[in-house]
Amino acid sequence: MINSILKYLVGGNSFILAVVYTLGHMIIAITCVMLITGASFELAALDAIIEPMINGVWFWILHTTWKKYQL
Repeated sequence: MINSILKYLVGGNSFILAVVYTLGHMIIAITCVMLITGASFELAALDAIIEPMINGVWFWILHTTWKKYQL
């Protein structure tokens, strides 16, 4: 059951893949900013929201283009 759900979510759907990637990136970014710079959670969260959203859009464009030209 879980396997079929994962196949549905990831199976060729660039938008869902980009959302999952973005959410994971946000969690990683908050953790890294807080540990590396000592920033407060609020500042780390702000950075972790803005930057991954831009990266998420970039990844979606990249993945969509990649699939279009894949042989």
